Amino acid sequence: MPFRNLLFIGLLVWLGVSCKSKQDPEPTNPVIPSSFGFNSLKVNDSYSGYDYVNVNVRPKIRFAFSSTLNSNSLQNGISFNSKDGKAVPFTAVLEGGDSAVLVTPTSNLDYLQAYTVSATKALKSKNNGTLLSEVKVNLTTALDSANKFPVISNDELLTLLQKQTFKYFWDFGHPVSGLARERNSSGDIVTTGGSGFGIMTIPIAIDRKFITRAQGLQRIQLITGFLKDKAQKFHGAFPHWLNGATGAVQPFSEKDNGADLVETAYLIQGLLTARQYFNAGDAAETALRSDITKIWEAVEWDWFRKNNEDVLYWHWSPNFNWDMNHQIRGWNECLITYVLAASSPTHSIPKSVYDNGWAGNASFKNGKAYYGLTLPLGEPYGGPLFFSQYSFLGLNPTGLSDSYANYFTQNKNHSLINYNYCIANPQSFNGYSDQCWGLTASDIPSGYNANSPTNDKGVITPTAALSAFPYTPTESMRALKFFYYKLGDKLWGEYGFHDAFSLNELWFADSYLAIDQGPIVIMVENYRTGSPWKLFMSNLEVKAGLKKLGFTSTATTGRALN
Repeated sequence: MPFRNLLFIGLLVWLGVSCKSKQDPEPTNPVIPSSFGFNSLKVNDSYSGYDYVNVNVRPKIRFAFSSTLNSNSLQNGISFNSKDGKAVPFTAVLEGGDSAVLVTPTSNLDYLQAYTVSATKALKSKNNGTLLSEVKVNLTTALDSANKFPVISNDELLTLLQKQTFKYFWDFGHPVSGLARERNSSGDIVTTGGSGFGIMTIPIAIDRKFITRAQGLQRIQLITGFLKDKAQKFHGAFPHWLNGATGAVQPFSEKDNGADLVETAYLIQGLLTARQYFNAGDAAETALRSDITKIWEAVEWDWFRKNNEDVLYWHWSPNFNWDMNHQIRGWNECLITYVLAASSPTHSIPKSVYDNGWAGNASFKNGKAYYGLTLPLGEPYGGPLFFSQYSFLGLNPTGLSDSYANYFTQNKNHSLINYNYCIANPQSFNGYSDQCWGLTASDIPSGYNANSPTNDKGVITPTAALSAFPYTPTESMRALKFFYYKLGDKLWGEYGFHDAFSLNELWFADSYLAIDQGPIVIMVENYRTGSPWKLFMSNLEVKAGLKKLGFTSTATTGRALN
């Protein structure tokens, strides 16, 4: 082949390669979208972590990132949900050179509700990068400050509180026995101690004209007849729970299936109050007083010394005898047990049992100051507030002293320490304040707890502050108004206030408990007129028992009935 032809072919080959390289370049590594990070957060133009409380109902949430954002990813990349998972409509607007997004709800949120706003991994950068990790902020909106009910006078509010709360005992009294159900969902289970509290509310209800005297007498007759003739007893003492239809023991726990001396004391406290109230000379009220006396005198308080020891024991079981081995020692809610044991005309205990058992030879003294208030007796910060309430429904602490304490000082300071603790709020629970206070045993979101400053779960129990009225009238009235006017749409029901609530967890109980309802009615009345105190303290046996134990009293209490 001639040389020029070879040259021509070579030229064509060269041209082909050259054109190919220009038209079809060799592939290079593709651009991989890079991930991006979260830079900052602001809620309503400020930052304080990822949990916000008392937020307004139209908040602004601003997320800032390390890369510019793809606007098309905002609706999928941002989520806004209520506590129950319901989606909240929102707007999302890019800011800061498109590296930040401002999120706002399209309409007002609900008051006192929890919400979560999240920047999720569905959020993309402009080059389609992925957010390294999700960012979540929790919001709790503020309480609606509007009153939930019309404002009425303080006396009208106290009467309404007592009337609605009393209805628990009237409506939930067992139809066979008349005894109080343990709680509104207890069926046939009735409580002896809570029934004692319920019995004490009946004279109040009569005087306040919630019921007639005839209605009250009929209910007490039903109760005392059942207790005397049907209820199972052990050495005269009653169990914690009974079957309200049959009178048989309903075990409180495996070994707590017999006598409960403390619950018996609460029951007797109520019965002795009723005995003093129903004082007419007719056959019906005379027979009622006789029945109450028989029940009272049958309790073998001295037998619960277990082999004549200088201490009372709480439980005895027909199957397990003294196995629970729970001595009744102070300071707690059980002072009334020792007072009644000393007062018994048939089975009394000597003062040595009180001094060595209950007082532990003064070992129950405290004497330390909390929030500037000296606490004479008991555990640090005083414990749950029922310590200052259950024994003092009938036992008047006003001017009451013995060698260990002045009991009005004890109970007032205990209540004020509880109040000041809630104001200080060392655990930063949402909602605690000078209006929202009161720690005592109650339901909590996960069960039941003896709430106190040293065992605080963020739960406020209305009975704590309301049953402290005789000790802290100003602070208790402030709490009552807050519970009723500000939280009433969530907390107030047919039988008064529900058992407990937590603004920290946005939880409101739907339960009512006899042992929490009763003290409200009774202690409010002790604040208003002192009538339960006057009735109980007028028992001659109680006067003698207090004197035996070394108590002195200068009580002059109560305002005019209004």
